[in-house]
Amino acid sequence: MNQARIRLATVTVAPFALALGVQLAVLLIVGDRLPDSLATHFDISGDSDRDPMSRTAALVASVLLFAGVGALWVVSALGSPLTARALKWLTAGGWALGGLLGYTLTATLFANLDATDSSAVRLPPWQLGVGAAVALAAAGVGLLLTRFVPNPGHEPTGDDGTTRIDLAEGELAGWSRRTGSGPLLAVGLATLTAGVVVAVAVSWRYGPMVFVIGLLALVFASAHVSVDRHGLTVRMGALSWPRVRVPLADIDTASSRRINAVAEYGGWGYRIRHKRTGVVMRSGEAIVVRRTNGREFAVTVADSATAAALLNTLVDRRKRG
Repeated sequence: MNQARIRLATVTVAPFALALGVQLAVLLIVGDRLPDSLATHFDISGDSDRDPMSRTAALVASVLLFAGVGALWVVSALGSPLTARALKWLTAGGWALGGLLGYTLTATLFANLDATDSSAVRLPPWQLGVGAAVALAAAGVGLLLTRFVPNPGHEPTGDDGTTRIDLAEGELAGWSRRTGSGPLLAVGLATLTAGVVVAVAVSWRYGPMVFVIGLLALVFASAHVSVDRHGLTVRMGALSWPRVRVPLADIDTASSRRINAVAEYGGWGYRIRHKRTGVVMRSGEAIVVRRTNGREFAVTVADSATAAALLNTLVDRRKRG
């Protein structure tokens, strides 16, 4: 198992291992204050509504629960290639579930402390609210940790250090995402409004000019980015025009990296710089294509690592024949 898969498996199983560890620690600390039979199920009002469970059976059930759910999450994360976004939310969901289960089962142990009658044990409904808050906080931790875990489906596999996606011979694959620019959208809407105001309050001669500028800003405020057997295609705006396409034949390699819209490209929209162009919607992750003529083309879009890996795979396939 490569390092990326080990790190991903560790982060994925960690919330369930931590939750089980906390529960075992509580059992060791307060075990002498727990009755032989524990109330483990409660109705909506918080009253115990089922037969109690022995401490041994409760411990075995917890171990099996956390081991089973943890294994399920690891298999889901490692079993098939996932997009960066899917992997992120899968991990966050695992941490949320681990936090909720861990808190609820631990709170159940504390509810049973010094109990002489299991039927009198209560788990107040507000505990569920606290459990939900713990789950939300745990999900945040999971999301943070995904930033330090590379997607194992996109490990460097080429001699040039770029990534690939494992496709069977003849297997077809495609990728697409929408991307947008908040600043350009705001500028476009504001300029459209200004054009109407100028036309009505100042002069109908100048209003349409301002209005057209606003329309142009809106056109470049969003884009649909796709990768397929034709190469990398960027279609601007709701009308999918203008369109920028980089054919596979013109691509040397593709990679994913973070770019700074202002520092590297001087702003947002379609940008032209020395030896590089780009559709820059915001600062952040981007597909960066190095063309065979030495120039670069970049487009900022989420899940750029998957797109770059697929492009490299398709370019290799084309070169082979």
